[in-house]
Amino acid sequence: MRNARKRSHREVADTLRERIRKGELKAGDHMPTQSRLAEEFCVERGTIRQALRILHDEGLLTPAGRGAPARVAETSPLAAGADAASGLPQPTVSALGPRITEAFAAEHVRIDALSLTAESLMLALAEPLRLVHENRIAPRSVTARILLPARNIELAFPRGVEEDEEGRIHRRWLEQRNAQGHVLKHNLLNLRRSHGIDVTVAFRALPFTPPLKLYVLNGVEAHFAYYRVTKREEEFEEANMEMYDALGTESVLFGFEGRAGARDEAFVEQSANWFDALWNTISSPLTLST
Repeated sequence: MRNARKRSHREVADTLRERIRKGELKAGDHMPTQSRLAEEFCVERGTIRQALRILHDEGLLTPAGRGAPARVAETSPLAAGADAASGLPQPTVSALGPRITEAFAAEHVRIDALSLTAESLMLALAEPLRLVHENRIAPRSVTARILLPARNIELAFPRGVEEDEEGRIHRRWLEQRNAQGHVLKHNLLNLRRSHGIDVTVAFRALPFTPPLKLYVLNGVEAHFAYYRVTKREEEFEEANMEMYDALGTESVLFGFEGRAGARDEAFVEQSANWFDALWNTISSPLTLST
């Protein structure tokens, strides 16, 4: 039955992600075709492509072949619970959410993030925001500072395998950076309107491509992951683009907590100092364009 309201690509991605999590779509299964999904969700095929791109970037889908739909990845990060139980580092998409949720249990929440885009942080905020809206946690203030690459620099990645004379790959990254930043900012500022929480969200631009992502939470823990750069193909603006890109949500996240000992405490302190230095010196104001 057709829905009365057309779903956004993120809502479609949420539904498909849940099917993967529940095992309705199993590892190795082909995804339904884009035309079939478009008919099911009553949306345009462009919306489906955007939804599938989100799941691919999260490491849930393999790249689609020519004429063949993507498959559910054999090593889906949604199945990484065993790693969490063993204490081993996990992919960012699995590991960051619980740490952000715990950080939101504090009276005053402070998140400093440095990354290529705001995707991982945006996804990780879903659970603590849900708990706030259910009145299960109630911080008095939330401060988020996010460092992202400046729009006009030549990125080390993503970049084309061949020269991208029309700048499609850079344009794709910039659209993602801005869209994810807007969603993150909107979701956090909404806490001010709905719950009276004092919220501050600020972005600044870096003059370089970060080789890693860093999250400093409440000044007491730090988590970082090296960007894993890979060669892949993606359709964008009706063209197949071969590129070197970073799979940020799949990057393994290493965590350090000050209470764990002197070594971890020093790492957290130095991470916070490094972030502050970048924020206060070589970064510049960043405006998220629409």
